[in-house]
Amino acid sequence: MRSLKSSLDLIGNTPMMEARNLDTGKCRLFLKLENQNPGGSIKDRVALSMIEAAERQGKISKGGTLIEATAGNTGLGLALVAAAKGYRLILVIPDKMSQEKIFNLKAMGAEIRMTRSDVGKGHPEYYQDIAARLAGEIPNSFYINQFSNPANPLAHETGTAPEIWQQMGHDMDAMVAGVGSGGTVSGLANFFKRAAPHVEMVLADPKGSILKEYIETGKLGQPGSWMVEGIGEDFIPDICDLSSIKKAYTITDEESFSTARELLKKEGILAGSSSGTLIAAALKYCREQKEVKKVITFVCDSGNKYLSKMFNDYWMLDQGFIKREEKGDLRDLVSRPYDARGTVTVKEDDLLLMAYSRMKLYDVSQLPVMNGEKLVGIIDESDLLLAAMKEKGAFQKPVKSAMASNLETVSPDKPVESLLPIFERGLVAIVEHQGKFYGLITRIDLLNHLRRKMR
Repeated sequence: MRSLKSSLDLIGNTPMMEARNLDTGKCRLFLKLENQNPGGSIKDRVALSMIEAAERQGKISKGGTLIEATAGNTGLGLALVAAAKGYRLILVIPDKMSQEKIFNLKAMGAEIRMTRSDVGKGHPEYYQDIAARLAGEIPNSFYINQFSNPANPLAHETGTAPEIWQQMGHDMDAMVAGVGSGGTVSGLANFFKRAAPHVEMVLADPKGSILKEYIETGKLGQPGSWMVEGIGEDFIPDICDLSSIKKAYTITDEESFSTARELLKKEGILAGSSSGTLIAAALKYCREQKEVKKVITFVCDSGNKYLSKMFNDYWMLDQGFIKREEKGDLRDLVSRPYDARGTVTVKEDDLLLMAYSRMKLYDVSQLPVMNGEKLVGIIDESDLLLAAMKEKGAFQKPVKSAMASNLETVSPDKPVESLLPIFERGLVAIVEHQGKFYGLITRIDLLNHLRRKMR
């Protein structure tokens, strides 16, 4: 077994796996496991390629600052390489990036500048424009600009594509890819034009992105919004060559997330949201074919960066991506029903320290207090604060010493408007059904309900 000099030696040469438990129609679907790169994504390849190209060209020197605008995994790849090479790294990221990615980036030493995800190119808060401004203001800095950097597609033309071609034994029919910066699809297309011009290039595009419409009509449509990270665009990046794309699929957020969850359940692969987009498109392509074809796509990154989002049932429910049986009353607003073991509770004899710990762990500000199956009180942050301020050893006292026990409940058949006076008094709505505690309705539950209705 060879000894590696650094984690950078682990970049590339990722395994290929056939998906045998998904419905691929007549086709065979192979997954290039880019989540096996040391930074957990395909972007490790381009990060290394772009930084080393800048070094060769004298655009960055020791002690310099790398700057990039990224909505996805490029930042993690750059953080990996920057740390190994000793560069300062500033990342400008839109506010839809998952918390796991942000925590990961900060832990690797990257400096984060958060900006808006709902504005386009030319707006002063657009992430790429901010990154370009910073590069002009900070001495000895280099704006990587993955969207215009030729070392981006080169990483895939000289690395990713030849690996795929070799792993498939020079026997493949279609390649499904997406566009974030455009480097992957362009690099792959450049290679297969020469080595295997029969390979069909297929695009997976999130709903809201303009790329599928551009491929089919040659016109730039009006962009929408989407929740999948790191894929789809509201413009055509400079390095993005779409001329080889003959087929494109629009994939909704719901399809992307549910496909990634299905991949984990059926194939044991924990993949990210953009991987869900690619695999959903690949499955659509496979099921349309009338003859056996070998189709390849990517597991672009690891799903461990999305555990609080698409692998969280409650987040999926709040977004409307998981459907529950509707009751037609206020119970539909309860996001965590007690009878489904969704409600976080405490017992009246538990210590206040337990209540505090559960609020912190589950990111809630109030807890129902139970005696067996009976609701006997509610304790919230203000109750804890008053108790802790009044007495030094309060956290060792039982919950019943600080809880509110004079409860006001609401029956499920009441109108939604009946919740507003409860919220105005700074309370949460306690729903009881047939004399039993059903769950809580908070302000955010009502907001989520109204947004789902709007959709």
